[in-house]
Amino acid sequence: MEEKLAHSGRPMNELGLSERLRDSPSCGGDDGNKPDFRELDLGSPISPLPGRHHRQSAAAATTTSTSTTTSSGSSGAGSCRSGHNLVTRRSDSGELSVQNSPTRSVKPGHRRSDSCSSQPLIYSGQSQRSPSSSSSSSGAAAVNSPPVNVLPAGNICPSGRVLKPAMVVNRSSRPDVLGTGTGNYGHGSIMRGGRGVGGGGGGSTGGEAGRLSGGSDSVKRVEAEEVKRAGNEEYRRGRFVEALRLYDRAIALSPGNVAYRSNRAAALSALGRLSDAVTTCEEALGLDPNYGRAHQRLATIFLRLGHVENARKHLCYHGLQPDPSELQKLQMAEKHIKKCVDVRRIRDWRSVMKEVDAAIAAGVDSCAELLMCRAEALLKLHQIDDAESCLSQISKCGPRPTSSSEARFFGMLSEAYCFFVRSQIEMALGRFENAVTAAEKASQMDPRNIEVAVLLNNVRMVARARLRGNDLFKSERFTEACLAYGEGLRLDPSNSVLYCNRAACWFKLGQWEKSIEDSNQALNIQPNYMKATLRRAASNSKLERWAEAVKDYELLRRRLPDDKEVAEALFHAQVALKKSRGEEVHNLKFGGEVEDVSGLEQFRAAIALPGVSVVHFQTTSNQECKQISPFLDTLCARYPSINFLKVDIQESPTIATAENIRIVPTFKIYKNGSRVKEIICPTRDMLEHSVRHYSL
Repeated sequence: MEEKLAHSGRPMNELGLSERLRDSPSCGGDDGNKPDFRELDLGSPISPLPGRHHRQSAAAATTTSTSTTTSSGSSGAGSCRSGHNLVTRRSDSGELSVQNSPTRSVKPGHRRSDSCSSQPLIYSGQSQRSPSSSSSSSGAAAVNSPPVNVLPAGNICPSGRVLKPAMVVNRSSRPDVLGTGTGNYGHGSIMRGGRGVGGGGGGSTGGEAGRLSGGSDSVKRVEAEEVKRAGNEEYRRGRFVEALRLYDRAIALSPGNVAYRSNRAAALSALGRLSDAVTTCEEALGLDPNYGRAHQRLATIFLRLGHVENARKHLCYHGLQPDPSELQKLQMAEKHIKKCVDVRRIRDWRSVMKEVDAAIAAGVDSCAELLMCRAEALLKLHQIDDAESCLSQISKCGPRPTSSSEARFFGMLSEAYCFFVRSQIEMALGRFENAVTAAEKASQMDPRNIEVAVLLNNVRMVARARLRGNDLFKSERFTEACLAYGEGLRLDPSNSVLYCNRAACWFKLGQWEKSIEDSNQALNIQPNYMKATLRRAASNSKLERWAEAVKDYELLRRRLPDDKEVAEALFHAQVALKKSRGEEVHNLKFGGEVEDVSGLEQFRAAIALPGVSVVHFQTTSNQECKQISPFLDTLCARYPSINFLKVDIQESPTIATAENIRIVPTFKIYKNGSRVKEIICPTRDMLEHSVRHYSL
């Protein structure tokens, strides 16, 4: 083979290495501006670095080098400059060949590209030619091309370039996206889309993926902490519903944070949802069994629920120092609950009330069983209305925790005791069917309890006796009805309904003294029992005890102001009382309408009538008069024994002058012709109070 000569005329094999390198052709000659597309492996965006022995051979062969450092810009690639370094490559036959390669500084985390093109690696659409490309020589030594299936880092095919079929390789269907420039990627390097930051094929290390994933968790933790602080602020403001919503959001962002669940329990506790608060505290302790705040909060909740043993277990948890004040409250509550059990056993109901109130003051404010005990004591002390109000308070306590289902109170299961007391209250109020249902539920929950079994039997027998007495009364078999009600009273001597029903039977039989006696018994048990009051008033009227009858009817009128039968009965009782006292009762009438008065003589005659007269001085154009005038019609129906008059001062100026009326509406009350009260622009309540005070 004929040797090729260099410019000096010497053979190529006699030239020095540096001279040969100087005269060797540049990377690409006329095609130096073209990126290398020889069978590109588009499936991997990172070109593999040469092996260690390749780099060592290249370093040994290098004698002179001129390097120009290129760094990736926003496009993520650099271009070759005039400086070159030797790169040795092993040919397929095993020989090393030398190739010029631009020297570039390799930044940490960046891969080196084997491409020597002088144009930017990321194609910009413009043709750029390296200065070194013009000095290329066709007579230079052969330079091996880069290995196949190698893609320079950051290299992207320019538009218009079409790969040859032999060069096309299989490519993943996942989209390629530009990386963030961290890890081993350069700015603009390509990374696999759809995988996030992980994956070994994309050039990102596992540690980098972990850092990025950890960064996302860190952001969530920061956001959760901000949400928690906002919840604390709402809690301090007393806006517990909003605080609960924020705590729920913080838990969703950081489910493993026990403090968030403890705060959520505090909000639930403030809202009275103690069962949910217990569940939330137990979830927190499931995450961290030694979390002191959750134990303390759970102890407080159990104390409120009256579960003293559970409260003590969490307050004195192993390794935690109990709060002395909380421990003292727990001891006081336990003391009063034990005393309450003792005094209930001997049926000392006033002492039961005292101990229950003391336990509530010690912190047991949401114990359904303790509130039921209070209701039972009120019932036994004949304060039925107060006992009934306790039932509404108990319903506000909400569902009890599952841990309380097996707890016992006064020797019976807690929930069974609640139905036990409810059955007695329903019976006392005359709701016999409800009483039987509640007693049956108590028996189902605690079938072996003797006290519950006795109550169920009595309730069923009393309900049957009352039903039989009602049927006999409807059949006008009043004597037999009295016997039936009496049978029920032997089983339940404190049943005011049975006493009142028997009083009605005695009234029908004309035995008014017995009717009054049974009515009094009913009212002693239930003082606000209106039916018993009506029975007694009617019996007193039959016995012509008018003062007692008027007293009862007036009481009924205050409670039933729109009941016309009661109003008429009161009117006749008042008239009879006046007659019995020798007072004049002529021209008294029941009911009627508001009378219009237009003349002075008519006005003086109306107010001179016996009894009480109420006069409304008005004008048709006045707005306040228009608003209160309909209420005068209501008062006329409620107080039929009073005369109600109205005077239009514009149409009757002589009356207005005689009575010195200057402001409307004005009301004047006269009794037997004499003025006793004057009210200017009154409210409805004020006017009715005055009318009631001066009524007969």
